[in-house]
Amino acid sequence: MSADARLLLYALLAVIALVVLIARLKLHPFIALVSVSLAMGVAAGMPPVAAVKAFQDGVGNVLGFIAIVVGLGTMLGKMMAESGAATRIATTLIDLFGERRVHWAIMVVAFIVGIPVFFQVGFVLLIPLVFTIARRTGMSLVKIGIPLVAGLSVVHGMLPPHPAAMLAVAAYKADLGRTILYGLLVGLPTAALAGPIFATWISPRIVLPAENPIAKQLEGESVTQMPGFAISLFTVLIPVILIVLASAADMTLDPASSVRAVLHFVGHPIVALLLALLFSFWSLGRTRHFTREQVMKFCNDCLAPTATILLVIGAGGGFNQVLVQSGVGGAIAKMAIGSHASPLILAWIVAALIRVATGSSTVAMTAAAGIVAPIALATPGSNAELLVLATGAGALVLSHVNDAGFWLIKEFFNMTVPQTLKTWTVAETIIGVAGLGFTLLLSLAV
Repeated sequence: MSADARLLLYALLAVIALVVLIARLKLHPFIALVSVSLAMGVAAGMPPVAAVKAFQDGVGNVLGFIAIVVGLGTMLGKMMAESGAATRIATTLIDLFGERRVHWAIMVVAFIVGIPVFFQVGFVLLIPLVFTIARRTGMSLVKIGIPLVAGLSVVHGMLPPHPAAMLAVAAYKADLGRTILYGLLVGLPTAALAGPIFATWISPRIVLPAENPIAKQLEGESVTQMPGFAISLFTVLIPVILIVLASAADMTLDPASSVRAVLHFVGHPIVALLLALLFSFWSLGRTRHFTREQVMKFCNDCLAPTATILLVIGAGGGFNQVLVQSGVGGAIAKMAIGSHASPLILAWIVAALIRVATGSSTVAMTAAAGIVAPIALATPGSNAELLVLATGAGALVLSHVNDAGFWLIKEFFNMTVPQTLKTWTVAETIIGVAGLGFTLLLSLAV
């Protein structure tokens, strides 16, 4: 057996071991991820100390961003819940779209909000609405939640200005405007299939526990005096607005401009969320006349349930890093290039295989673009913009236990590992396959 084949076998066994340990033997996901990650690294030939260092670096890289985003986003969600702002937005959406179509409304909102923000930022901004709508309508959390993550995931993988998509645009020398236009044409029907349509079918088959610790924190109490719809919506959209302004400044202003520097600072996701949270203390707290002590209590109370979530997400990032540093990604890339497929199919295959192996859509998209770009540029008739979309679709397929996003969804929705595989993993796979299908259809026209 070749060294590359051995690495792929170890990676497969590691994933199987995780599923068995967590789903069958009921071992805590954090302990299982730590144990399997270190065993995988040593089995792949890494020195034991290097395997520990890789795992540690992976945890740090993931939590350095996600821990702050989840913390600030959860506090903002708590303010929206306790003030009644989440209820105000939810009731307005229900009245506007009707209770039967509110899951479509959530997908559209997620698609719009997700264009300028990271997946994790959009998720923590909008998850309070999902909990509130589920409680008010009696709908399954899965029926409303899957459209949310589908909308966010599609734009995260396929549409600039997301970093991985921007890197792919540069690698393929694609036109930014056409990439966004084609991304919208492909992304909307893809999100519809993986979101509301799939959620309507799967939700009756998934029974969630009656108690959800995170939902309990973000639902708030029933209030009669709520903030207005405009101020509630503006508060939750502050991060989106600031990030859009930062992206616009990057594209239009001189790099030495002080205005660009300021917008770049306030448009960083962490700063944008912090500013939105501070603004919410005034915009949402004044309606209910919250005292400083009450606001402090809300912030403290909502953080406790996130501790386990962050540990598991961090461990997922550690597993990801061990897989990357052990050489699994490189082994998969070599195997895919040997297939001699068309550039669009090749880009999707390379991205999909790296995604399955490493768990990171960003790593998969950037690595695949770097691998396929020279081949595509040498192939007559290749469409650079469609290559970006095909790579993005492949980078979203089959999210499983080595993806930090898998654990984020599992913990917030209070699902088991098998339930998360049946919902989130299948939705991501639908996005990957449908995204490629619609891209190939578009290639017939452009």
